[in-house]
Amino acid sequence: MQVKNDLLLRTVKGEKVERPPVWLMRQAGRILPQYRAVRNSLNGFIALVKNPELVAEVTIQPVDELGVDAAILFSDILVIPEAMGLPYELVEKKGPYFPKVIQSKSDIEALTTEVNPQLDYVFGGIDKTLEKLEGRVPLIGFSGAPFTLFCYMIEGSGSKTFSKAKRFLYQEPELSHQLLQKITTAIIQYTNEKVNRGVHLIQIFDSWAGVLDEQSYREFCIPYLREIVQSLKPRVPVTLFSKGAWFALHDIQRVGADVIGLDWNISPSQARDLLGREQVVQGNLDPCMLYADDQMIENATIKMIQEFGRNHIVNLGHGVYPDTPLDKVKTFVNCVKSFRY
Repeated sequence: MQVKNDLLLRTVKGEKVERPPVWLMRQAGRILPQYRAVRNSLNGFIALVKNPELVAEVTIQPVDELGVDAAILFSDILVIPEAMGLPYELVEKKGPYFPKVIQSKSDIEALTTEVNPQLDYVFGGIDKTLEKLEGRVPLIGFSGAPFTLFCYMIEGSGSKTFSKAKRFLYQEPELSHQLLQKITTAIIQYTNEKVNRGVHLIQIFDSWAGVLDEQSYREFCIPYLREIVQSLKPRVPVTLFSKGAWFALHDIQRVGADVIGLDWNISPSQARDLLGREQVVQGNLDPCMLYADDQMIENATIKMIQEFGRNHIVNLGHGVYPDTPLDKVKTFVNCVKSFRY
């Protein structure tokens, strides 16, 4: 089906566009009262993720409410570890929790890489979303990156330092590579099936890249990211968002993703100095800027767009925070939509 608003897709290709496209990470979520109503009708977040009809509904909500230039399939990065054989729970106000974690070679060998049969609910969500979206905007599919999933599978929960995961990385490098390769194989199978079902772009979230130093990032992240990107690139554009890994932007660029996502810890001018003006980038307004008054939001947004110049997808430097006022999100989106190069 032809996409009516193809601004994002034209920008990704490096084409000249009238304005930058805009969407937000975590745009389908608690900032929207419609989402909260759906979420409160269910017994937990995971129940929502596994319901294709409701996935389609909440995926499309921000397109209707905010007028963004893309939808991103509502899901969770941890569906892959679960499908590999490591179930998780979502503890209210605490985050994800894995009752069983990876501790040994036998634990790694017990994991399956044949994840797609267990993830049919995700693919069903794509089918329903595309049907209801009717080609209004592109649909983005996503996955967690190997190292980020590795962190949860060893740590067992979120963490500020992921010291258990990093200890495993340094004490058991061979086993770490074995686990990272298995996760990579699963991600490739999973994301390529998303493409088969019709998503227009894949984004890879390496949310915990920033806990590593440069050398470790090169060893334990880059080869696997490259493998994933190269499996997808002949088919759809790929965005790689490695949060906190500003120290490795040249390495990230060499992975070959079409779009490089940036967090707010690097300025647009620094990013352009490192990556060049031709590289398509995405980001990178501080999510906390959306707590400011409207004028400050608009000034910061316009400044960011002007500094990045063309080949820029406007987004935040991370997901929008759940308590962000909806009217401030609309101020941000509308500011971008009224901008002209």
